[in-house]
Amino acid sequence: MTPSTARPGDRTAAEVAAATRVDARTWDLTVASAALGRPAAVRIVLPADFARAAGRTWPVLYLLHGPHEDHTAWSRQAAVEELTEGAGLILAMPDCGPAGLSSRWLDGSDYETFRLRELDGLLRRDHRASGVRAVAGVSTGGHGAMAHAARHPGAFRAAASFSGILDTAFAGVPAALDALLLRESLWPGSLWGDPVDHWDTWRAFNPTARAGGLRGTALYVSCGSGAAPLAGGTELLPEVLESTLWPTHVFATALELRGIPVTTHYYEGGRHEWTYWRREFAAAWPLLARALGLPGPYATARR
Repeated sequence: MTPSTARPGDRTAAEVAAATRVDARTWDLTVASAALGRPAAVRIVLPADFARAAGRTWPVLYLLHGPHEDHTAWSRQAAVEELTEGAGLILAMPDCGPAGLSSRWLDGSDYETFRLRELDGLLRRDHRASGVRAVAGVSTGGHGAMAHAARHPGAFRAAASFSGILDTAFAGVPAALDALLLRESLWPGSLWGDPVDHWDTWRAFNPTARAGGLRGTALYVSCGSGAAPLAGGTELLPEVLESTLWPTHVFATALELRGIPVTTHYYEGGRHEWTYWRREFAAAWPLLARALGLPGPYATARR
């Protein structure tokens, strides 16, 4: 399979191969994706009054998972249906691929086109999505959220990253990504190729290098230090994964140098896990809600 040349603006909708109703609002779909060359799973949560408001269209919040997770992660780990209940939006939680790296892979598997063209077209055609979109992700999903928004200016009204990998050129990051691929039994370089030989591809999918594309997008970025002080001035050994995310600061600086506003939350301590990401999503929710045009009560913090 060769890399897709289709533009995310094309409205070629994917077809649903199977659908399972989880509850009154939630469906698990199996989507036939030409961009991926295989079926992909997507969980969608519809507004409570979707059936009653037959002529209404709805904004969409895409939620991207990280490594060793699947399309149900945000439901299982963050209870996003409860937080957003009554808000009047569609939640879309797609399969993000190996290690949660929802990008265009060297073998041509194109998660970007799957999400921005095929899935978006399906939601517009079958579920009255309005075309107003926001995206948020955890860990590698945080990279996907910012990379999608930066590479396609104006495609998303808001983007949020919680402990995301936001500068792929930063020292040590290519090696960390290779290690992540090895954990998934994939060969190093299978994502974008060698970082030297395929430097242009690495740069093309680097949110920091593409920071200018985020102008006009509401942005929220957070991560922890991975270490916390103990009484008496001693420090705990850092939690390895979270402590390697210092490039988040480099990304934020790249935005600030371009005069692009970003809301940041750098917190002391913290592990690379949902305990912190649930809290950060709740903190980012008002920004996302405002960008999606949701009514006032939903654009305030709910803990």
